[in-house]
Amino acid sequence: MTSADQATAEAFASSWNNLPQGSVYTRAQFEDWMAPLTRADIEGRTVVELGCGNASLLVHCCAWAPGKAVGVDLGASVQTARRNLAGFPNAEVVQDDLTAFRSDGFDIAYCIGVLHHLTLPHAGFRSVLSNTLPGGRFHCWVYAREGNAVVVYLVDPIRKLASKLPWWVTKYLIATPLVVPYYLYAKTLRRLHDWFPDAAPRLTDWLPLREYSLWIAQRGFLFFRHVAFDQLVTPQTVYLTRGELEDWLRQAPEVDQASTYVIFRNGNSWKFGGRRLSASATPQVAP
Repeated sequence: MTSADQATAEAFASSWNNLPQGSVYTRAQFEDWMAPLTRADIEGRTVVELGCGNASLLVHCCAWAPGKAVGVDLGASVQTARRNLAGFPNAEVVQDDLTAFRSDGFDIAYCIGVLHHLTLPHAGFRSVLSNTLPGGRFHCWVYAREGNAVVVYLVDPIRKLASKLPWWVTKYLIATPLVVPYYLYAKTLRRLHDWFPDAAPRLTDWLPLREYSLWIAQRGFLFFRHVAFDQLVTPQTVYLTRGELEDWLRQAPEVDQASTYVIFRNGNSWKFGGRRLSASATPQVAP
């Protein structure tokens, strides 16, 4: 198997294959990432996750009782994904390049946290659409350019070096010590908001990564390190603007333009998606 994204896939596999069995995410995190999609949208329908990693999200999706669930990933993390999905007979994992993966189509196609790591992010988005049935729904989540200045200018330069090192060096000798000050920052910020719910939001509104820090502070240190390692291990990361995503949606003739949405999440990422036009509808591009 060859792909321009093979190195990135294997870098992430070194992360996913060195975690305890099961999902690294909570049910609440999964529901947050998937909104505005809910269990009612998934239950009984066919679903594909493009870029499933170790199936940490897909196991939660399977708990929403889809009629069929398929995970697609390019890297060796498919081995761990299959073990994590062993309890779901209606789920399967396919090792393939998500930008080239083609199927007969699914009622729901989603891609969480993957497009921004592709050499050609727009090609990944086009694949999401290609694997969505006419009338079906698609949903994606990506890093935002907006709200991520600290990451772009401080973390990303470190990533360009760390991604060339052995994974265990990046995880234990770089990500672990580097995430300690951020862990303390996020936890302190969360405490301030818990102790002073009226005053803290006004006083801390100017702080970098405030919304994201309040969200991640609900988790323990190991999750912080997992996120830091994911940031540093990949050879490829881009940060996408709202304008770029709106262009993707507007220029896709098979997308029902009235159904589209772009949602700012935690002050530093975008959720976007919509519905594919039904087979009888006339393809159109919004002006």
